[in-house]
Amino acid sequence: MSRLEAYREIAPQGSVEFLLRMAEKVQGKKIIHVNSTKLGGGVAEILRSLVPLLQSVGLDAQWEMITGNEEFFSTTKAFHNALQGQEQKIPPAMLQNYLEVNRENAKHLSLGADFVIIHDPQPAALIESRPPKGKWIWRCHIDVSQPQRKVWDFLRQFVVNYDATIFSLPRFAQRLPIPQFLIYPSIDPLSDKNRDLTPEEQQGILRRLKVSLDKPILLQVSRFDRFKDPLGVIQAYRLVKKHHDLQLVLAGGGATDDPEGEIVLEEVRQAAQDDPDIRVLLLPPDAHLEINALQRAAAIVLQKSLREGFGLTVAEAMWKGKPVIGGFTGGITVQLVYGVTGFTVNSVEGTAFRIHHLLDNPEVMTKMGQDAREFVRRNFLITRHLGDYLALMNYMGR
Repeated sequence: MSRLEAYREIAPQGSVEFLLRMAEKVQGKKIIHVNSTKLGGGVAEILRSLVPLLQSVGLDAQWEMITGNEEFFSTTKAFHNALQGQEQKIPPAMLQNYLEVNRENAKHLSLGADFVIIHDPQPAALIESRPPKGKWIWRCHIDVSQPQRKVWDFLRQFVVNYDATIFSLPRFAQRLPIPQFLIYPSIDPLSDKNRDLTPEEQQGILRRLKVSLDKPILLQVSRFDRFKDPLGVIQAYRLVKKHHDLQLVLAGGGATDDPEGEIVLEEVRQAAQDDPDIRVLLLPPDAHLEINALQRAAAIVLQKSLREGFGLTVAEAMWKGKPVIGGFTGGITVQLVYGVTGFTVNSVEGTAFRIHHLLDNPEVMTKMGQDAREFVRRNFLITRHLGDYLALMNYMGR
């Protein structure tokens, strides 16, 4: 049985047949995805599922990664913050190092293919070394709608040399002289992070994490990043705690290309240290079963981001039938249908109000969770993502 067949009972009816027909026109084509990390972050998780699915429908699909020194990843983290609107100072020497790392990687990577998908700013300058054949596409997973102009101008000189770009939302994009496509990210319902767990599996994982079920759990799963606002989550929890006996779990880790995470983690630990009902869990990048168990155990899942790319932790929680309260930003606004699959909020007080409302109305929580799961089935599964890439290759390969 091909890998795709395993999704037949999960994806919307007819999806598998549709994907197999679409794939007929690109049989044997070579596609290479390039990013900067194998573990940590949504891009790596998507590629771990998407590349084997592309292979299963007859494409020669490969996944390559660039490597870099500490200065390179400090620079690209600064890029990330600047592109999301945060003021950054990036000296010329760091920009030069960024270029040198990309050029050095180009010498060692085999980038000859019909389609080359370059993910995010880290490997964007590889376009300088593109071979004469093949379509190159820059896939941007972050919001560059209001960037620090100097950093965007530096990156744009590479982006305009691609054949096309892909963004996660229309409003994430910049005006460019090349075609732009919209592809939502997705979750894999059969991955360890999203597959069904037996009660014994879930209980064993929670015991190992020392998370009890004696009080309702508020949960946020995210990297320890200021844009995820973990300190704001703690403030909202404390407002609710005055009226409801509950616990807060902040679970996450860092990505190998994010050197800022340890600083934010220490700030969170300081803010939580006096409350035994706050658990701060630093998880390794491959803690997929742990996250799965936590999301299934939670009463309410939060994603109180101040700025966000797409925020797939929202879809992950919705797939487990959980109501989600998220920041009114990025892809969270696409995933949360207000009052149907969850609530979007703009403040600590608004977050606390919505938590109160749900805890006081368990029947609303149940119905919202059911609607949330079905919404993910129809819009945010990896099978839909595969179809988007097949459509793109059919279009660009004409």
